[in-house]
Amino acid sequence: MAELPRCRRATWNDIDAWADAIAARVRAAGALPETIVGLTRGGWVPARMLADRLGVKRLVSLRAQHWGVTATRDGAATLSEGLSGPIRGETVLVVDDITDTGESLRLAVDHVRGAGPRRTESAALLHIAGASYVPTYYAEELRREAWAWIVFPWNYWEDLRSLAARAAELGAGLDAVRTTLRERCGLDVPRADLERVAGEMPR
Repeated sequence: MAELPRCRRATWNDIDAWADAIAARVRAAGALPETIVGLTRGGWVPARMLADRLGVKRLVSLRAQHWGVTATRDGAATLSEGLSGPIRGETVLVVDDITDTGESLRLAVDHVRGAGPRRTESAALLHIAGASYVPTYYAEELRREAWAWIVFPWNYWEDLRSLAARAAELGAGLDAVRTTLRERCGLDVPRADLERVAGEMPR
């Protein structure tokens, strides 16, 4: 039977509030970074939002990821792309969207520290309690027992394709898929969105 996780859809209002909270905590700590390192893909938008709020002009990318499909909560993190620019001697803030297992952010921070910055801190919009790595700053902590797959605005269509394909294994047809996503995942999506991804679902 297809595995379907409980989901929580994050809104842009949520993202704005979380970014504001982190920026306020960074400022309160007196630890403004000279460079922000955004983890692509999930941390790239939060990194840009924090750069805007903190007045940081330099944004560098680094890609650390877990292999697998939506809602896979295990597996080893890996670096697939290195830093896009030098950070030696700088104060750096490494940013991701969420610490689920924490492995991606931990791996990224270790890699960044190896590049010779003067100070390295980290931030995530959301932190799952019990993750193997705790970021320096986070906006909201989620209890592990209340875990849900967070559907961020920047991965909505990707997640919907994957989740809809799994739901289709339990009942064919867009209406059946929509009902399954609502009842099993807590994800209420417009039928038009399912029509849009119907031809793009992995087979």
